[in-house]
Amino acid sequence: MKKPAWVVDKERSKKAQASTPLWLFGLHAVRDALVNPARQKQRLVLTRNALDKVRDAVAASGMTPEIADPRKFPVPLDAGAVHQGAALEVLPLGWPSVHDIAVSAGAGGRVVLLDRVSDPHNAGAVLRSAAVFGAAAVIGPARHSAPESGALAKTASGALERQPYLKVRNLGDTMEELKSLGYLMLGLDGLGEVALENAVKGQRDRPIAIVLGAEGPGLRQRTRSLCDQLVRLDTGGGFGSLNVSNAAAVALYELSRD
Repeated sequence: MKKPAWVVDKERSKKAQASTPLWLFGLHAVRDALVNPARQKQRLVLTRNALDKVRDAVAASGMTPEIADPRKFPVPLDAGAVHQGAALEVLPLGWPSVHDIAVSAGAGGRVVLLDRVSDPHNAGAVLRSAAVFGAAAVIGPARHSAPESGALAKTASGALERQPYLKVRNLGDTMEELKSLGYLMLGLDGLGEVALENAVKGQRDRPIAIVLGAEGPGLRQRTRSLCDQLVRLDTGGGFGSLNVSNAAAVALYELSRD
């Protein structure tokens, strides 16, 4: 049976993304990638000072670094990138499917869904919090989400190497799939009708997905409609709302409590 055109296009796009190299930079991001056996590494560029700081990781990787002049760092990074004298060319990581991760996470599974969060610094910070609080995955739509990149990896401070970061064709369809697997779907919204801590009372023994939207637009209409409940984070002082990465950290902390 011939595959539909959209399936063929999806498979081609996935293969192309998996084979497109990217540069990681910064001491933490490079060190963690060097010692990650799942990461395919291609080229390592270090200044002598950086080499002294990551020498153990370089030895563990078996790579031979190119020693660079810090004044003429020979890597195609953005002008504002703070590389700390360390850059590593790699291929994107591969992760299991949403279904497999959700099933393996079990009854206490926690996942984070990002609705069009395209800023790499926000996404990287969410990945870091997800790793700290033991979330099974961070999931976003393939389009309009922050790609795996050097800026994201640096903000994640090594979390990109251990925290599943999945891109899906349609976030709404993924939400429905997770709900069919028993996940409670909670959308964070400043005007949510109930506080998160109250929404999860009596529910902590079931898998829970926290859904966050981009700063400004928030959750899209379909995303909101697929949530079981819209919840808020109760705050004091009346200053205003948290940004998406801080909100994710607070929500994940709340879900980690007994």
